[in-house]
Amino acid sequence: MFVKQLSVFMENREGRLEQAAEVLKNNGINILSLSMADTTEYGMLRLVVSDPQLAKTALRENGFSAKLTDVLAVRLCDQVGELYKLTHILRTRGLNIEYMYALYTADRQAIIVKVSDGEAAAAAIQEGGLNLYGDEDLCG
Repeated sequence: MFVKQLSVFMENREGRLEQAAEVLKNNGINILSLSMADTTEYGMLRLVVSDPQLAKTALRENGFSAKLTDVLAVRLCDQVGELYKLTHILRTRGLNIEYMYALYTADRQAIIVKVSDGEAAAAAIQEGGLNLYGDEDLCG
């Protein structure tokens, strides 16, 4: 029901993102989705990858601060109203969306979402008629 998201904290300086990408490449890790947010001093890179544990270990061994977080990967159809349906389900249950970003490949369409209460959100989403990807669906 949950997907492991890799969160990497890094200095906001030239070449740092390239270094992280190189570590992942050198360890045979495929990036399925990512989101990058920055401030003047640091950046937060959030990724869904093919092997989250290996990615975390490899990045840490190369001087990056990395951790794994449980997020939801909500399967969405490519049609009008899907995002509304998701946000409506969560709002009516009093659940706050902390952040979200898209995952889109040739055979998968999803919204990666971090919600204030993941367990309650997962139940609400499924009861509301939407489906979730699990780690085995994305990384297997």
